[in-house]
Amino acid sequence: MSKRVLIVDDSLYMRTVIRDVLEAEGFTIVAEASNGEEAIDFAFEYEPDYITLDNILPDMIGTDILKVFKEEGINAKVIMISAVGQDSVVNTGMKLGAIDYIIKPFTNKQLLEALRKAG
Repeated sequence: MSKRVLIVDDSLYMRTVIRDVLEAEGFTIVAEASNGEEAIDFAFEYEPDYITLDNILPDMIGTDILKVFKEEGINAKVIMISAVGQDSVVNTGMKLGAIDYIIKPFTNKQLLEALRKAG
């Protein structure tokens, strides 16, 4: 099973935390995006198996990025990771195809469980 991941978060600190957790578990980070435009470009370029996606980015909202992924046939399994935890936002993310939605701050265990659940 391939474990190639695209990390999308505007915070370098959060990208580093996610990278460290995933690499320790044998995942390969193919790219890191700090905004929505990069996320979409990198999803096409690297065709990752998984994408961790922040919901609040400087140029786009994560749920809008999910819509683009769906419309453009990006088949990566998306796990949203955000400080925004309102039910309406979480439900929108899930309806648009996110496999899971993790609220920041999160534990390493929560992140790894979401990836295992995603398959």
